[in-house]
Amino acid sequence: MGYYSVALTGRVIGSRCADHEDMMKNKVCIALDVDSPEKALDLARRLTPWVGVFKVGFQLFTRAGPDIVRAIIREGGEVFLDLKYHDIPNTVVSAAREALGLGVRMFNVHCSGGSRMMRALVETLTREARETGKPMPLLLGVTVLTSFTEGELQSDLLIPLSLEDYVVHLAKLAREAGMGGVVCSAEEIEPIRRACGPDFVLVTPGIRPAWAARGDQRRVVTPADALCRGADYIVVGRPITEAKDPEEAARRLLLEITSGTCEGWREGMSRTDQESVRRG
Repeated sequence: MGYYSVALTGRVIGSRCADHEDMMKNKVCIALDVDSPEKALDLARRLTPWVGVFKVGFQLFTRAGPDIVRAIIREGGEVFLDLKYHDIPNTVVSAAREALGLGVRMFNVHCSGGSRMMRALVETLTREARETGKPMPLLLGVTVLTSFTEGELQSDLLIPLSLEDYVVHLAKLAREAGMGGVVCSAEEIEPIRRACGPDFVLVTPGIRPAWAARGDQRRVVTPADALCRGADYIVVGRPITEAKDPEEAARRLLLEITSGTCEGWREGMSRTDQESVRRG
């Protein structure tokens, strides 16, 4: 059974393709990288039928602050707080407490902050979530930004490893620290799966639908390709938020991944696996 089969048989798709659309919707994260909270909230309201999670990053959070997170949650959306914390352990833990209080579904820190930082984060939030009764967010490590090339990694950061080896190294640090998963390019999904196992959550940015432009992210694949490789969540931004009709673009995205992943799913599974799924 391939990586896609492992991921979808156990964690993503139910026993029948009739449930496929709802399952796939919950794996779609739309990046609300827009210049006003009003536009962000309008998009969140309009895209809810096709989107499971909304990503709030630097631009929106700097403009609108925690109130935009609360507003999206009040509208029934889930939030991925994408602030990529990277500081000393005490500072990161203090910020993470605020994220816990906001009720975000997931947030991230840079793996390069080190094992000690990530362990402190995991231990503190696990304890405080238990004590307060608040839902524990999914804690994600950021490996290497999708805008980086291998040449830039080596020339700018003086990392004497291949891009893949460095990403896998950071993912293993995150797993060993107790993090729930990592943010990574789709190109690194399979080596991370081998290193970190099937239950380690992989969130994949740099996703562009087949009909969209590449933008400034160099390591990109289509949504269906990312899910076929075993991504748990895909992050899509401008092809949806800057479309003339964002709702139609989101509907088209969901259609693309639903039809594409069903085909890829069947092709990637053994006959025994397919028979088990047909039986439910």
